Amino acid sequence: MFNPVDSKPDLISLEHQMLARWRAEGTFERLRAQTAGGEPWSFLDGPITANNPMGVHHAWGRTYKDLFQRFRASLGHELRWQQGFDCQGLWVEVNVEKELGLTSKRQIEERGLAEFIRLCKQRVLTYAARQTEQSIRLGMWMDWNDPADLLR
Repeated sequence: MFNPVDSKPDLISLEHQMLARWRAEGTFERLRAQTAGGEPWSFLDGPITANNPMGVHHAWGRTYKDLFQRFRASLGHELRWQQGFDCQGLWVEVNVEKELGLTSKRQIEERGLAEFIRLCKQRVLTYAARQTEQSIRLGMWMDWNDPADLLR
């Protein structure tokens, strides 16, 4: 009646199989088409900072957000499925300063603000790409930016 269950499943393989199946079947796109025109519903959350790879505590929060959105979609609501990142400056700047070995704001000025700002923006795009990849692997459904575009 039931297929046997492996006592030691290859979870990574199962993850990739499910993601491939959703892509092949257009599952997310079909859901969006099915709920188009439904009562709008929006989930506003504080997005994670695009400053480092996602931690497990971020993954929990993102999983809950995805769960609420899927639940609302199952009730027929049309959602925005909007992806975003907090790109606040302080922690991004602190990490860029560390990477450059800078110990004062004067050193930033001597190096040039334009270059420092460019490096901060690049850090945000790099980690936005990484977190997007991680979120996709979590199985989240969202309007994703292509990580390759973010890295360019």
